[in-house]
Amino acid sequence: MTDFYHEGSRQLQDHFETRPLADRLVEAIVSEQISPEDKAFIEAQNMFFLATVDKEGRPNCSYKGGSIGLVKVLDEQTLAFPLYDGSGMYISAGNVLVNPNVSLLFVDFQRQARLRVNGSAFIQDDDPLLTDWPEAEMVLRVKLRELFPNCPRYIHKMTLVEESAFVPKAHCETPVPAWKRLEVVADVLPPRDAHLAGSEQDAAAALNRTES
Repeated sequence: MTDFYHEGSRQLQDHFETRPLADRLVEAIVSEQISPEDKAFIEAQNMFFLATVDKEGRPNCSYKGGSIGLVKVLDEQTLAFPLYDGSGMYISAGNVLVNPNVSLLFVDFQRQARLRVNGSAFIQDDDPLLTDWPEAEMVLRVKLRELFPNCPRYIHKMTLVEESAFVPKAHCETPVPAWKRLEVVADVLPPRDAHLAGSEQDAAAALNRTES
């Protein structure tokens, strides 16, 4: 892992006199394999943050939520997760098609612990795992480059109030998001959602941007 740091990181490590510490941390906590403990941590989470980049190197960060088991660890170097119906923008998935580099951040707010996973992602047609997650549109697989835990000191301690009612489940009808009934998108909904076209005007409310 001699190339773990680039010149930008090295410049700041030297400025703040942390280069020896940074090198020791690579030796101590950075791994190229998913351990049984890492697997248990990852598969116990019901959300994570996904960072992708486009072909120009411009980043995008996305929140991915679901039920526990949202991410499956397939082996010591591979994990997979579903991509559900979203806004139709396909920014994260589209980025993966042109630039496979991704980073996943898992945070357990109750334990105040986190884990970073970096690797190369790919999407394959008719992935055999597609049926493992109800209503998944596609499956994104990640081949691990490295993973490592981070200092937990700034993680706020929080508990889950309730799981989103929109998380797809087997044998349960998933409700329709309010934004799909907004008039501003009524004439451009994809054919599968055309019957949802409505005349609602309050976009802020539909996106939970107003105080309840």
